[in-house]
Amino acid sequence: MGVNVMNEGTLTKMDFDYLSKKPGVQLIKAGTYQKKELNNQLGIPDLKSQIIDVPITSKNDALSLGYFSMQPSEDFEFTYTFLEAKVIINGKIIIRDDKGVKYVAEAGDVLLFTPDTTVIFDKESDGQAIYAAHRLPETAFM
Repeated sequence: MGVNVMNEGTLTKMDFDYLSKKPGVQLIKAGTYQKKELNNQLGIPDLKSQIIDVPITSKNDALSLGYFSMQPSEDFEFTYTFLEAKVIINGKIIIRDDKGVKYVAEAGDVLLFTPDTTVIFDKESDGQAIYAAHRLPETAFM
């Protein structure tokens, strides 16, 4: 079952509260944002995975920040229609591409997803990541 929730909703880039409001430095402390459970969002009751999208800017091309975690549970498929860099901060996130190639990303590793890439997040994943996505935030993940 493929999932691509990016086309749901009719919000525009003006509907979000962006982090980048004025010049300067912002510190976002760990735990500032509460992640949402993906099991209901994706319709996979036994999935143990969480996510939160945080809009950074709407200027020129949108950019969103997010936090992602997954515990051993169920596989799920996701199609990236945008560019995303996911930095593993602890544990490991395991994915397979559409050719069946398995990637094991561990703390300090970066997964880079280009547009129109479909991957399967492996049920053995047990880790956390921070990501930057070249898109508006997904309202289902906010």
